Amino acid sequence: MHQKNHDATLPVIRTLDELTEIVARRTDLYVRWSMGPDIDLSAPASRDDLTGVTLPGLSASPLDVEPWWSERPLRVWAARRLYDYAHLPHVKDPRVRPWLLRGRESGRGPDNEPLVTSVEPLGWIDRSVMDEAAQEIGRQRGRWGPLDRHGGHRGQGRTA
Repeated sequence: MHQKNHDATLPVIRTLDELTEIVARRTDLYVRWSMGPDIDLSAPASRDDLTGVTLPGLSASPLDVEPWWSERPLRVWAARRLYDYAHLPHVKDPRVRPWLLRGRESGRGPDNEPLVTSVEPLGWIDRSVMDEAAQEIGRQRGRWGPLDRHGGHRGQGRTA
């Protein structure tokens, strides 16, 4: 059963290196962009922004490293996974924040994002981690950017 007050008691992940260490040690990790686990777990399902359909789990972004990543730097992997959705506070609500969770994928949402159940909140991801992720991505050579496919138009963002 879910206990409230995760929002106030969750530890805060303060550096990209700290997040990278967690990703190296654990599996079934996801980042959820929302107003927090207390709200999310009181009704543990996301809604599709376009249709309003209730989804069978919380939309989240996976952090587990894919085999094709091979021996590439785990820090870059973690930075990219965070940076992908860094636009969400701007397109959804400025109170939306990233938090780390462990869970079980129960399906895929309309944007092919994982839908997660059996959620265990692990920690808030501090703004400083997002800044470090942006800097890490900025050091990469390829042209690339976040998944904001609507150019920041409010109300038309992803559900993750």
